[in-house]
Amino acid sequence: MPSEKKISSASDCISFMQAGCELKKVRPNSRIYNRFFTLDPDLQALRWEPSKKDLDKAKLDISAIKEIRLGKNTETFRNNGLADQISEDCALSVIHGENYESLDLVANSADVANIWVSGLRYLVSRSKQPLDLMEGSHNTPRFAWLKTVFEAADVDGNGIMLEDMSVELIKKLNPTLKESKIRLKFKEIQKSKEKLTTRVTKEEFCEAFSELCTRPEVYFLLVQISKNKEYLDANDLMLFLEAEQGVTHITEEMCLDIIRRYELSQEGQLKGFLAIDGFTQYLLSPECDIFDPEHKKVVQDMTQPLSHYYINASHNTYLIEDQLRGPADINGYVRALKMNCRSIELDVCDGPDNEPIICNRNNMTSPLAFRNVIEVINKLAFFASEYPLILCLGNHCSVQQQKVMVQHMKRIFGNKLYTEAPLPSEAYLPSPEKLKMKIIVKGKKLPCDQDILEGEVTDEDEEAEISRRLSEDFSREPKLIWLCRELSDLVSLCKSVQYKDFETSMKSQNYWEICSFSEAEANRIANEYPEDFVNYNKKFLSRVYPSAMRIDSSNLNPQDFWNCGCQIVAMNYQTPGPMMDLHTGWFLQNGGCGYVLRPSVMRDEVSYFSANTKGIVPGVSPQVLHIKIISGQNFPKPKGACAKGDVIDPYVCIEIHGIPADCTEQRTKTVQQNSDNPIFDESFEFQINLPELAMIRFVVLDDDYIGDEFIGQYTIPLECLQPGYRHIPLRSFVGDIMEHVTLFVHIAITNRSGGGKAQKRSLSVRIGKKAREYTMLRNTGLKTIDDIFKLAVHPLREATDMRENMQNAMVSVKELCGLPPIASLKQCILTLSSRLVSADNSPSVTLCMKDAFPYLEPLGTLPDVQKKVLAAYDLMIQESKFLIETADITHDKIVQCQKAGMEFHEELHNLGTKEGLKGRKLSKAIESFAWNITVLKGQGDLLKNAKNEALENMKQIQLACLSCGLSRAGSGHVDAKAKRCLEAIQEKDTGDENGRL
Repeated sequence: MPSEKKISSASDCISFMQAGCELKKVRPNSRIYNRFFTLDPDLQALRWEPSKKDLDKAKLDISAIKEIRLGKNTETFRNNGLADQISEDCALSVIHGENYESLDLVANSADVANIWVSGLRYLVSRSKQPLDLMEGSHNTPRFAWLKTVFEAADVDGNGIMLEDMSVELIKKLNPTLKESKIRLKFKEIQKSKEKLTTRVTKEEFCEAFSELCTRPEVYFLLVQISKNKEYLDANDLMLFLEAEQGVTHITEEMCLDIIRRYELSQEGQLKGFLAIDGFTQYLLSPECDIFDPEHKKVVQDMTQPLSHYYINASHNTYLIEDQLRGPADINGYVRALKMNCRSIELDVCDGPDNEPIICNRNNMTSPLAFRNVIEVINKLAFFASEYPLILCLGNHCSVQQQKVMVQHMKRIFGNKLYTEAPLPSEAYLPSPEKLKMKIIVKGKKLPCDQDILEGEVTDEDEEAEISRRLSEDFSREPKLIWLCRELSDLVSLCKSVQYKDFETSMKSQNYWEICSFSEAEANRIANEYPEDFVNYNKKFLSRVYPSAMRIDSSNLNPQDFWNCGCQIVAMNYQTPGPMMDLHTGWFLQNGGCGYVLRPSVMRDEVSYFSANTKGIVPGVSPQVLHIKIISGQNFPKPKGACAKGDVIDPYVCIEIHGIPADCTEQRTKTVQQNSDNPIFDESFEFQINLPELAMIRFVVLDDDYIGDEFIGQYTIPLECLQPGYRHIPLRSFVGDIMEHVTLFVHIAITNRSGGGKAQKRSLSVRIGKKAREYTMLRNTGLKTIDDIFKLAVHPLREATDMRENMQNAMVSVKELCGLPPIASLKQCILTLSSRLVSADNSPSVTLCMKDAFPYLEPLGTLPDVQKKVLAAYDLMIQESKFLIETADITHDKIVQCQKAGMEFHEELHNLGTKEGLKGRKLSKAIESFAWNITVLKGQGDLLKNAKNEALENMKQIQLACLSCGLSRAGSGHVDAKAKRCLEAIQEKDTGDENGRL
């Protein structure tokens, strides 16, 4: 079957447009018409039919076109009642005439929309130059490079080459291509020329390579960011990296360095341009990875108490198969420690010759010598992380062999073993930083006040639960075991104790004591007492282990317990699947050191957080995650799939994991019979209420009527996402990275929705004052305290209004620039600068710095459309200025109320008793107090961040205006003045950070 011809050049786009296709024409009155659009043979006009107008009037001259927009970015689309049913990726608008009128169209696929947008942009940019499209794409830099590649391989210099040699050459240039596909392409080309030879000419080689190796989605992107050229120069690349990829402090020299490293042609390397093949290589390189390189090193504060971190933990570490039949295997420890695991388990029993052993007590066939395991642990304990390693000891040994265990640990671990007695004067555990390179033993301990050499202690909770389940006698007393003083003394910071209830724990549990919870018990507590569980975990360590009923060693969902603040959620490392994907993905962050700092709302002594929260978290600003799934590359056939032969029908599922309010999933359409480069081109939008706990899992599946088969996945914390165009390296079912198997996406994170498939709970793009939600303070019922909190109501409203007014003003500017809410202000200035030009191509506005703020002043009279944009821009600067100048005062008022409230924290119980509150009412008052303190702290932080964002915006706008030439031409004085103002903004920024904010 001849493959469908792909778009690989501007001439391909123009040929498609000349042939014409049906597009939907959208009118402001909510009417939509089907029309057949074509491009005139002379490339001078766009025509459509049928039309009530004369043939000469049902057209649009290319010379009248001002700009072409992709997406629903005009008033017509925004106000059309049917807009929600129109895909963002299929919509396009042609802006024309002096009044910037819009012709709004919808294509039947994103691919078709891209062809029209790229083709029209190319024509508009070339309208002032003679077009010579007859030569097609044979005079591009790419073809010049391909000819040199061909000539270097054509040793005879005949201009022809054997097909086998041509196939090898293309495979060398693009190793991901299948040989059969290259041969088929040569046959297609030769058949179209009615040739029956197996020799390939230079032109045929170039044509085959272009059609096989051009990814249309990358080509459309290249044309868009290169201002409709077919290559990028250093300036184009710089703007792309700054405005789209979110890279800061980029210089022209850095861009030239990228070009030199990725451009394939020598000419491009010398002249400083990046053609399609080099650009594709760059996008696929580690430099464009979706994972933020900052998080490949430790970036979090490691000086907090141990209980404030999630800890990478393994269950039954010695197993590499299921827990019913699996033998003990030393590789279980090797794998866990190499994967940054910081809590491992050792079930120790009496062995022969007075040597303790580690074994699966359901399968005693291959025990491991305890000494050998300890030696491996000692060797690899700090191989992947220098932060403390916890050894969870399951002790089933006689007193005699316990003493042997102690000798081995002391001898092998030496001073790595942490045995210092905890200080009663402290209130929290030491930090991971303080415990660096230390091994901590978790286990039972003899009472310190009894001077005994050995004694009885209750069995470990997990063992006790298994015993109860096996005997089906749930009222049975826990089994007692003998423990020697030497082993007891090795336990210091992680003494195992039994959980009774939160009231008992909060009164009598010591900070160095740890409770283990079965999955079922932890689930019950999380559902019944979510707030108490979070508060308990601020001070104490909790370990959650999988149910004893999971005889196949399947895994629990760790997110359910992370949401409650549980630090040590033990996973069966030997069992791959979605739950292990979440666990592995989560601990990629913070340099993969095995410790992840919990959100502050789950750490602060006085703060309110419920794991079951269904909406906005007090004091946390929700974010909107915009994901566009563009395409896939080289998807393998699912393992074990045999029904459909080599054909797969892939689709992508996006799962959001986090607090219950954030959990959701959406999927793309299925692409039929394409594993090499399926194009999805679909946009999605998710509101994330607690970004610090959110993870995204991208899953690629094969759509099959028998059952959808797994192809690959990638899981990443939201905090580690890089914005812009990114390739995701997909992992196999067992977690290995698959070579050349990627997903191409676009990522943006904003605090406004817009674009993509909006979910019902999504925020509207612009939030008016009437619809605005203010985070309310709660009444505690304690008059003295409520009077203090009442003083904060007005400053809180002020803070919200300042933030929202600035955001609304920014959204207005983006809309008038024809850009979606995910666009950066730098992109707005780039768009404005191309629009705000006079007839002689000189700027019609100029940058004017007033009080260090970048205003734009008109040079002469402006058309109404430009006046409207400038008015919106002025409003944005005014709102930003007001926020920057007023934020400190409002922030101080909020902080003063918070401090005044906190002075009563220790007195809450006494105040409640005086007011006659007790039991549930008193608990409710304490909960409301914590809620209010959380709101005040959170809203104060949000205002502080908004001020920093506004200052950064002012800097970015000024830099963008200078680089776009919007300062007076030839005026060194203005540039110098602008530079001084930029320094003033920077000083204002750092000065305030050193001061109150």
